[in-house]
This record gives sequence, C-alpha cells and structure tokens, in this order.
Amino acid sequence: MTSSRPGWIRLVRSSASGGRDSLSPACLALRRSLAAGVKPAFPPSLVVQVKALACELPHRLGLPLSRLSIEEIRQHVISQGLVAQISGATLWRWLSSDALRPWQHRSWIFPRDPNFAAKAGPILDLYHRVWDGVPLGADDFVISADEKTSIQARRPKQPTLPPAPNRPTRVEHEYFRGGAWVYLAAWDVHRAKVFGRCELDNGIAPVDRLVSEVMSQEPYKSARRVFWIMDNCSAHRGQKAADRFRAQWPNAILVHTPTHASWLNQVEIYFSIVQRKVLTPNDFYSLADLEQRLLAFQFHYERTASPFKWTFTRNDLHALLAKLDAKRLAPAA
Repeated sequence: MTSSRPGWIRLVRSSASGGRDSLSPACLALRRSLAAGVKPAFPPSLVVQVKALACELPHRLGLPLSRLSIEEIRQHVISQGLVAQISGATLWRWLSSDALRPWQHRSWIFPRDPNFAAKAGPILDLYHRVWDGVPLGADDFVISADEKTSIQARRPKQPTLPPAPNRPTRVEHEYFRGGAWVYLAAWDVHRAKVFGRCELDNGIAPVDRLVSEVMSQEPYKSARRVFWIMDNCSAHRGQKAADRFRAQWPNAILVHTPTHASWLNQVEIYFSIVQRKVLTPNDFYSLADLEQRLLAFQFHYERTASPFKWTFTRNDLHALLAKLDAKRLAPAA
C-alpha cells in the first residue's frame, strides 16, 4: 500500500473508530458493525496514512520536535482529524509491522575522501587475502591497528554490589577519577591474535612501540609482508608515516583507510567488544587495575576468538557509494 504525504491528504471527518463520515459501502458496513456491537477494524487507508506520517520529519508536520513518540503521533493523528480516538497500542502494532521507530535516530556521514573507493578497495581485498589482484601467500599477514583514547579509571565512592535475586549489579553513580590510559591494539585479521598496550599519551613513539612489539616476534619478524591497516591519526598519517614504517621494519606496509572510515578497520570491532565486556560498567580502583584488566582480557578473548566474518566486498562498496551519491545529489524536499 502507498500513500501521499500527510500534507497532501484531504482531511475528512472521521468516526471514533476511524471510519470516514461518508456513505461508502465500507462506511455502511462499519456502521452496521457498530450497531451490532462489534468492534470494527480501522480502514487500511488510515494505517497507510499513519505510517506515512511516522516517516516524516516532525518540522515538516509543523511540530516543534526533533523526533516523534507514539503519544505524539497519536495526538497528531487526532488533531488532524484522521481519527477521533485511537490507542497507543494500536499505533505501536501498526508501526512495528514495518519496523518503524521514529523515536530512534542514528548519526551518519557522507564519505568525505574524494578517493574513498580507491583507498577502501585494497583494504577490502586484504580482508579476503588479496593484494593487487594476487592472493596473499602463507607468509603474508594483515594487521588492523588503532588507539582507543581517554579510557578513564573511575573508582565508585561506594563499593559495587554484585547481582542477587531480583537485583542487577549496582554501581555507585559518583566516583573518584583515577587518571586515563590510551589503549593501543593490533588485531591479526586472519589469525585472531590481539596485541595491546596502555600508554599515558598518544603519539608517534607509543605507536612505534606497539608496532615494534608485534614485528619483533614470529611469524611477523620473518614474514614476507605485514600489512598494517590504520587510519589517518596524526601519529601515523600520510606517506611520511609509511616511509617511517618501512625504514624501521622493511617488511611492513602501511595501508591507510579513507577519511571518516573507521568502520573499515576491523580492530574497531575488537574495541567495541572491550567496551562492552571490560569497560561497562567502569569500576576500577586505579590505572594499574585498569591496565591489568585490559591486558588480561586479551588473553581471555584469544582463547575462544576466531577471525571476524567479514563479508563486505568491493562490489558492496561500489553499490553503497552509488546509493549515497544518489541521496547526496537528490534535490532537497
């Protein structure tokens, strides 16, 4: 079913059940149902109109809101004369059938790098063990690395209480600040190995210490090539950083992600796991306690870890960029 935008819908007087005040066959059947004491169904056209309304930005409806709730949709439907009365449960059921949630939002950004496809393509190939159109050898490795900055050690002012029957873990809202770490991590994409270290500051020296920790041990030390996928942070930005890598570790090849493309860096998946499993809730007595927990989790995670199932390919990338270009070039409504 399709429907025009709410602004184009001719408003008509409706009955309490949603039926229009006309002598159409549907309305006559509705009145007969009412007379017989049967609770009538809302007409499909009303369902379509409500869903179309839920797909509008609130300011286009003349509402001073940033997003719509079920109650606000209900009030707007009634005020516009689409229906005399309707329950929030009914609206919820209609919207849920199409997974419409206008009360939620998600931030996103258009690709800013003019060479986005040219930079992202080789990374996607590496995840599928290909470089310059040639499959990687057994002595080629792919490392995804980045920094997770400003990880604070927060000590609650009252001890954390463990879970109990009918009670979740309780963490005191107020806390003492115990300092912050920069957590640098490197993820071996195809071997599911993780390397990490905590540093007080970010910069070239901490990054080089992480890379040296990895490159000084086997199998990376004697590998033919070790591809390092990293973003454009100042500590490893541009050709200067790539030259620095090759000067210190001749078999290391630095591959930069495009600008605003952290989602292409697999180590971000690992960071999201760390955030959920280690850092939430934040309950650490000191920086040493926080460091111990982060480094211990690496070994804990590796025991059952497997490579991430990365299915996004170059073809998917081209389709996505074409879709975004169409949205970006579309005239504003």
